[in-house]
Amino acid sequence: MPSLFTRIIQGEIPCHKVAETEDCLAFLDINPIARGHTLVVPKKEVDAFFDLDDATMASLMIFAKRVAGALDRCLECQRVGVMVIGTEVPHAHVHLIPFLQERQVSVTAPKLK
Repeated sequence: MPSLFTRIIQGEIPCHKVAETEDCLAFLDINPIARGHTLVVPKKEVDAFFDLDDATMASLMIFAKRVAGALDRCLECQRVGVMVIGTEVPHAHVHLIPFLQERQVSVTAPKLK
């Protein structure tokens, strides 16, 4: 069965797309911990981040860097944090979390509505 992210990539489930390449997709997290919280996923479905082949991981991280730069410019944040957890969806992905002036980012903070 395809992962939730594969279904988003295939267009079966809608998302708020931030950016896309041939190999990767970036979209807004549906349960953000900060405004602009973005998920960056490879289109190739692999469960664990460190199981990605080198080419896919390199492509993912280079794309994440570009997306982080765009978030920084658009949101005028202090910085963009990166986090890899991999426990909620069995599809390797990276969280990009803008650190905005109005609030300190914490993974234990209540989700934004």
